[in-house]
Amino acid sequence: MQNSFEGAGARVVVLGTGGTIAGTSASAGDNVGYTAAQRGVAQLVAAVPALAQVALETEQVAQLDSKDMGYAVWHQLAQRIAHHLARPEVAGVVVTHGTDTLEETAWFLQRLLAPAKPVVLTAAMRPATALQSDGPQNLVDAIGVAREPGARGVIAALAGTLHAARDVRKLHPYRVDAFGSGDAGPLARIEEGRLRQLRDWPAAGDRLGLESLPQDAGDWPWVEIVTSGVQADGAVVRALLAAGVRGLVVATTGNGSVHADLEAALHVAQQQGVAVLRATRCLDGTIIEAAPAQPDALPSAGDLTPVKARVELMLRLLRPRSA
Repeated sequence: MQNSFEGAGARVVVLGTGGTIAGTSASAGDNVGYTAAQRGVAQLVAAVPALAQVALETEQVAQLDSKDMGYAVWHQLAQRIAHHLARPEVAGVVVTHGTDTLEETAWFLQRLLAPAKPVVLTAAMRPATALQSDGPQNLVDAIGVAREPGARGVIAALAGTLHAARDVRKLHPYRVDAFGSGDAGPLARIEEGRLRQLRDWPAAGDRLGLESLPQDAGDWPWVEIVTSGVQADGAVVRALLAAGVRGLVVATTGNGSVHADLEAALHVAQQQGVAVLRATRCLDGTIIEAAPAQPDALPSAGDLTPVKARVELMLRLLRPRSA
């Protein structure tokens, strides 16, 4: 990255979806009682003087609080990203997003598109009207990363830190540095406009492709998360089976352990054709399987968090559409 954008010819497309970064509040001192998704992405870019000389395009894909993110918006967003990445003059794409479901969108886009160019998600913990809004700097950093030679994959740029889509997770409800990367650690730091890389850019991995997605959001497979804990039983699993669920992620205790009653219900679900994954509810670490592996062990999501395991399982269930 450069300290200045002047003289830069690499074109970046900024896609807006709303979120706190586009939010406003009645008082500049109110950082929590705001309304998300009130300003358009073109307004956000125009409000940052440092971006005036950059070759940018903006496009409003959606305007929502990311707690309300849905499959239809995901589909549209993925289509627009793929469209712009295919243009040879575009170095990368930036997506402004809410923080609540940013990690899920990041993993969805990485697994679906596995882009060879950078797709940088950015957001803010304070609204655009705050006395010290974090959105403008995050936007500048994200656009700089999108223009970085050699950058690739889906990345989150937040509070001067870059996180890979697989690892990024929200750790705090309102602090500005609310995101982390678990045991993997961040990809890079952005320090005074310069990129200090700590790890390699994420490998492309398996690309599912847009053709795997159904056109109607109602046709996406229904996957839910159930949680193991004290006195957990199979009642929720049985209710979900009766309602037609197609996939279940169990947020396990510790190293992938599940309460015996809940585990028994999940095995029944498997026998009835429902896909199941285990993902630890611990904030860091990965599930380490016993050696030799237990023959009746439920499949593991490894280091994926429960919310990302849910996205992963949903995409696996969509695979037959592209076969």
